[in-house]
Amino acid sequence: MKKIVINLFVSLLAFIFIIACESKPKVIEGQPVQHEEPAVNSNPHPEMPAVQNEISDGHLVVVNEVLNTEKYSYLNVTENGDKYWIAIPKKEVQLGSTYYYKGGLLKKNFESKEYNRVFETIYLVSDVIPHPSNSGGTEKSKSLAKNEKPGELLNITPEAGSIKLSELFSDPGKYAGKLIQVTGKCVKVNPKIMGRNWVHIQDGTGEGLDLTITTAGNVQIDDIVSFEGTISLNRDFGAGYKYDVIMEMAILK
Repeated sequence: MKKIVINLFVSLLAFIFIIACESKPKVIEGQPVQHEEPAVNSNPHPEMPAVQNEISDGHLVVVNEVLNTEKYSYLNVTENGDKYWIAIPKKEVQLGSTYYYKGGLLKKNFESKEYNRVFETIYLVSDVIPHPSNSGGTEKSKSLAKNEKPGELLNITPEAGSIKLSELFSDPGKYAGKLIQVTGKCVKVNPKIMGRNWVHIQDGTGEGLDLTITTAGNVQIDDIVSFEGTISLNRDFGAGYKYDVIMEMAILK
């Protein structure tokens, strides 16, 4: 009899324990809250809708078509054979000319009410600037390049260690990738394009020999200058503009 009472007491305790466990509040796992990233305030056209993607590389494009509105210009451009649209604050641009831009924001299915059309894709760009090859330079630089014979250009005394342009252009492969120095007369300058100045020099050692040099140095037309920089061959900046021989990021001596 005593054994039966003990068993009943143990069973009762177990029953009470089970009931107590089931009566406890259930714990619900918290779900992580999805926070939206703050919008980047880099839209060059705040009146336009929010954009979906951003690009940052530099681009050389040829303008095929221009659609102007009161505030903006829509440009149909070609880059490396691909055609697409960009939008810039209203600006005069020349059809068939080459321009450079950097950065931009991609908008899909953008509607232009002024033209009652939808652009499947369009890049919103803060500005476009002329490419160095776009500009013919001053009239003086053109006459130097076309009319003056090498001997009449100037009797230039090169700095010690300078390579003559005739030597460079006669065997450019010999100097490819090498750091060399050249001396010549500045016949053309396109400043502040793609973050650098584009200088053209001639040294009178060969007819029509003109070396394009990119540099942070500031020079004026008619200056006699020496540059030290690396020679690059077959340099392609896009949009059909290529240089067989160019000196890049040169230092003005």
